[in-house]
Amino acid sequence: MDLLDLPDNPIPEGAVVTELKTIDDVRLRAARWRHRSGDALGTVCIFPGRAEQIEKYFHVVEKLLARGFAVAVLDWRGQGGSQRLTRDPRKGHATSFNDFRRDIEVFRKSFVLPDCPAPYFGLAHSMGGLIVLGAAPGLSSWLSRLVLTSPLLGFPSWSPPHGRVRLFARSLCALGLGRMDAPGQVARMRRMAEFEGNPLTSDTVRHAVMKAITKARPDLSIGPPTVQWVKQAALAIDRVNAESFPGAVRVPVMLVNAGADGVVSPVAVETMARRLRNPAYVLIPGARHEILMERDVYQTQFWAAFDAFVPGTAV
Repeated sequence: MDLLDLPDNPIPEGAVVTELKTIDDVRLRAARWRHRSGDALGTVCIFPGRAEQIEKYFHVVEKLLARGFAVAVLDWRGQGGSQRLTRDPRKGHATSFNDFRRDIEVFRKSFVLPDCPAPYFGLAHSMGGLIVLGAAPGLSSWLSRLVLTSPLLGFPSWSPPHGRVRLFARSLCALGLGRMDAPGQVARMRRMAEFEGNPLTSDTVRHAVMKAITKARPDLSIGPPTVQWVKQAALAIDRVNAESFPGAVRVPVMLVNAGADGVVSPVAVETMARRLRNPAYVLIPGARHEILMERDVYQTQFWAAFDAFVPGTAV
């Protein structure tokens, strides 16, 4: 479970890579970096989005180290350098989104707490944002603050209504088609792989790095989501949007919304910001879904907001 080192995306100095094993015997890849002065402001734990891998966040790690933090990054089960969940390693599958909480728990107990300095902060993107927000009611004793970029709190406006997506995915799963690629997603991922018209980033350099990682190590990438993944994502979205959920989140949360997001619902992110107990909300007009992979004009706005929110003060 090594890390991929590329000339245009070098491994930040001092990386420690470890294999973790969850309570249900799934092997996960995780990496951490100590702050180079040895006197860190705390540790930022990065939780990637769907189909991402630790390597994609190397430049984010560098920015956090420069700010005085230690950093730890997790590859979710089923993607990156972690164990796959189906016989076909390219399947973007999830048996249940609740299983991802086991990934968080072993990452926290076996990797972060023993070797990374407190206090601890979460930085989660897209699918990672949905997972960590869903687990947030049980994380207040660990995470001091949580930053979510483009969290998957609703499907995009171009997709069918949420209830129809959930019903369709449930029906296909009931017919034994849960491991089939979700309809329309193969073509959509092909469009994402090409810079022109992609919904992820307007930065040619960051987009090229993402493609280079996949080309050099195809085993670190996955294909489109399966029908079962869509079903479980819909159910997880239902849970965080339940009337009683926001009141159970005691960790201060900053939600960062991409104004030109075509992958998740910006409206759902804004709505959650109004419902949480201790929210901060940032809208970055013009930014596409991958805010941390965007052009400097957008990233600068994100980092200004991040610096104002983290580490923050005791609440």
